[in-house]
Amino acid sequence: MASELLKVGLFPTVSDSEVKLIDGASGKSYVVLSITICETAGNAETFDIYVDDDDGGTDHYIYKSQAIGANETFEHTSKIVLNANDMLGMIASSGDLDVVVSYLEQTL
Repeated sequence: MASELLKVGLFPTVSDSEVKLIDGASGKSYVVLSITICETAGNAETFDIYVDDDDGGTDHYIYKSQAIGANETFEHTSKIVLNANDMLGMIASSGDLDVVVSYLEQTL
């Protein structure tokens, strides 16, 4: 029997190394409902958000070098669908970005 759970991922201080916002698992699928990003250090930055297909190293960018101003908030509200082993990743140019990801996890 399939099940669905609403979940939230909280990521304080995303910086210049990869962060797995959602790390998919076999037998599950995911629908990202929103991603909210807040710059907290008072410095303009850029960030990348991408899907790594089957977590195999091939990144498919949703945002590449997306600008976010000092102390600003950025919201992504379009749905993103991830299959079983896909990974939703993020890298910031530097500094401090707080990230909140709301998503639906479905067990197949």
